[in-house]
Amino acid sequence: MSSAVLSGAELAAFDRDGYLFARRLFDVEEMTILLSYARRDPALAAGAYARKDAAGNETRLALWNHAGDDLYSMFSRAPRIVDRMEALLGGEVYHYHTKMMLKEPRVGGAWEWHQDYGYWYHNGCLFPLMASCLIAVDQATRANGCLQVIRGSHHMGRIDHGKVGDQTGADMERVDEALKRMELVYIEAEPGDALFFHANLLHRSDQNRSEQSRWSLICCYNAARNDPYKESRHPRYEPLVKVSDGAIKEWAAVG
Repeated sequence: MSSAVLSGAELAAFDRDGYLFARRLFDVEEMTILLSYARRDPALAAGAYARKDAAGNETRLALWNHAGDDLYSMFSRAPRIVDRMEALLGGEVYHYHTKMMLKEPRVGGAWEWHQDYGYWYHNGCLFPLMASCLIAVDQATRANGCLQVIRGSHHMGRIDHGKVGDQTGADMERVDEALKRMELVYIEAEPGDALFFHANLLHRSDQNRSEQSRWSLICCYNAARNDPYKESRHPRYEPLVKVSDGAIKEWAAVG
C-alpha cells in the first residue's frame, strides 16, 4: 500500500524516535464497546496469566496469536492500525499476536526494561521489521503505570536480555547508559489513543500504585517479507484480511 496514510513528517518521526503517538485513533463509543465487553468476558479472565516483576509483584495478560472475527480482532484487523503499520514497516504485514495487559489497582506489577525484538529474535525472525500498536483502554497516567520509552533507543539495535523475575529484561548496563544519553518519555494517554512503536524500542512500565486500573490492548505485527524461518509460539506468515473502518460498531450492533 502507499505510505500516504502517514505524512513524511510522521514517517521521519518514527524513524528518528522509534515511536509515533496517535491521539483518538479510536473514538469514545468504540472504546466503551471494548471495555464493557472485556470486563465481562469469561474467556479473557480465564485465559489471563501472571508475570512477576523483579520485586515479585504480578501483572496479568491474555494473549492470542490468530486474528479472527471476535471484537479484539476487529481492532487488530482495523485499517487504522494495519495501514499505518504497512507504511511504517514498508510493505505488507501480518498479525503476529495481540495481548490484553491487565494492570489492576494497587496490585498491578511493573514491566521491566525490554525490547520486543529481544524476545522475538529467538522465534526465527531474521530482521527487526516488526512493530506494535498499544491502544489505551483505560486512561494511562504515571500513577497507574503508563508505558515509558527511551526515545531513539531502537537505533541501538538488539541488546542482550536475561531473566528478571518471571520476565525477560534488557541488559541494565546498556539501559543505564542509554538513559544518560537519550530522553525518557512517559506515554500518558486517554482511552482510544494509540502508540505505534518499533520492536527495538526500549520500554517499560511501573507498578500500578493508583486506585484506577490500566488495561491496554497491544496488537503486534511482522512484515510479510520477514516470515520466520522456524516454528515458534507465534505464527509464521498468513495473509491478514482487513475489516471495514466501521467494523467495531457493526460487531457490537450484531452481537
